[in-house]
Amino acid sequence: MFAPYHCIIMANGAYPTAPLPLLCLHAASSVIACDGAAASLHSRGIAPDAIVGDLDSLPQELRRLYADRLHHIAEQESNDLTKAVRYAAGAGHREALILGATGLREDHTLGNISLLLDYAALMERIEMLTDYGLFTPVRHAAVFAAQPGSQVSIFAPRAGVRVSAGGLRWPLNDRSLDSWWQGSLNEATGSEFSLAVSGAGGAIVYRPLGPGKVQD
Repeated sequence: MFAPYHCIIMANGAYPTAPLPLLCLHAASSVIACDGAAASLHSRGIAPDAIVGDLDSLPQELRRLYADRLHHIAEQESNDLTKAVRYAAGAGHREALILGATGLREDHTLGNISLLLDYAALMERIEMLTDYGLFTPVRHAAVFAAQPGSQVSIFAPRAGVRVSAGGLRWPLNDRSLDSWWQGSLNEATGSEFSLAVSGAGGAIVYRPLGPGKVQD
């Protein structure tokens, strides 16, 4: 079963509509919004506990309403999602689930997914959930529960990273995944699969949502 998260970080991409991300959002005890996502949350009756970013996308009325929880970070070397993740880590959160990080713009989607490898160094556990699947960064090694035939894709976009994976229809043995497609569209053969990563940077595992759930 998908393990719950107490901290949600809401990015300013497509607002979730699937049952699982909405359940996670409403069950969380802390919601941290990238500045543009605050309006989406507010319009749905959710007041974020913190709003983080350069605040260029936050309407003036919400700046006044949420003045006590604004965290303005003006530097432009990182995006608002990165600022929000760093804020969450600095506030003591060791686990966080990112929602709303995909959709609307493909360049933002690709950038946000790749940044998971940076975020994994800041948190004990951090994942990105969409309406369609779950992205999990792996820095060294991990074992995932699965069902026979469940779909798995593995991405290792940084140079010098090598991946070994067992319990999959097409196992990987100390493989360099030089192109994004090379580790994609695999599938589990049993009740679990394993992943081992060497080199700096890690890998990202994507598991599509099944009928309303993710096996984890």
